[in-house]
Amino acid sequence: MDFTDQRLSYEKGELSQQSVPTSPFELLNVWMDEAIEQKIQEPYAMSLATCGSDNKPSVRIVLLREITDTGIVFYTNYESAKGQDIAENPNAEVLFFWHELERQIRISGSIAKIEADKSAAYFQKRPHDSQVGAWVSQPQSGAVANREVMERKFEQLQSDYAASTQVPTPQFWGGYEITVDSIEFWQGRANRMHDRIVYTKESADGSEHWETKRLLP
Repeated sequence: MDFTDQRLSYEKGELSQQSVPTSPFELLNVWMDEAIEQKIQEPYAMSLATCGSDNKPSVRIVLLREITDTGIVFYTNYESAKGQDIAENPNAEVLFFWHELERQIRISGSIAKIEADKSAAYFQKRPHDSQVGAWVSQPQSGAVANREVMERKFEQLQSDYAASTQVPTPQFWGGYEITVDSIEFWQGRANRMHDRIVYTKESADGSEHWETKRLLP
């Protein structure tokens, strides 16, 4: 298939370096709120890229669950392929792409597990069957003979943990926070003259601050 003649002109917005806030988290929250207001389906879905000791990058979609004062939080199986990558190399990037707004956000930083109590509190907020499903994925990304094996295990777990009972939080499951080092905000513009503003965390005199730069499209 040849897509060389397929193209769009992005003309829905603009991004000025002079008008962006001092903190990238303020702009991140504003853009996220606007994406929600525009009813973009799962605007908190993000591509997570990791790279383990084999130097082979891996990327997959995960769901953002919290924006903190220092980073972003998502939840997953610690024994998954991504969990192994993170254990070997605590650097990661995520990418949001909202076609309807012609916007991208690229976030990079260091990644670490959050406190177990916080992970457990979130796990218990999940729907009952999603909690059960987490126990089926042990380990996540592991090979399985067929779907029937998964379904039998799911049914057995549903029997073990009836809808009226609490499903225990797996020790192999929990949250990660990416502590942000840089965030790039990308706004599509006409003629591929896109606006790209990147925030970079800088340290001076024992304190940290954010600097912004405009990048060529």
